[in-house]
Amino acid sequence: MNFEILKHRVIDWAKDRGLTKHDNAPKQLLKTMEELGEVSRALLKGDTNGLIDGIGDVMVTLIIFAHQNGLDVTSCLDMAYKEIKDRTGTTKDGIFIKD
Repeated sequence: MNFEILKHRVIDWAKDRGLTKHDNAPKQLLKTMEELGEVSRALLKGDTNGLIDGIGDVMVTLIIFAHQNGLDVTSCLDMAYKEIKDRTGTTKDGIFIKD
């Protein structure tokens, strides 16, 4: 299944559960942070299944958060890529440091 179909299914799922209201955005952001913590825990434990689940959960929460704020997560990603695509710099200790 492609990303656009999955994104719309996530938004429909969220609408069915009353999650898409803008007023819920702060709580949704907290949920994203919680899920990111689960990704960190899975990484530290070497839990590949936990990483897969956690990354998917983070994506779900970000799709919903973007929608709550009148944004499209694909457009956000496109804008971010356009901003970084020509960026130069170096990688030190696994972290990219832009010029």
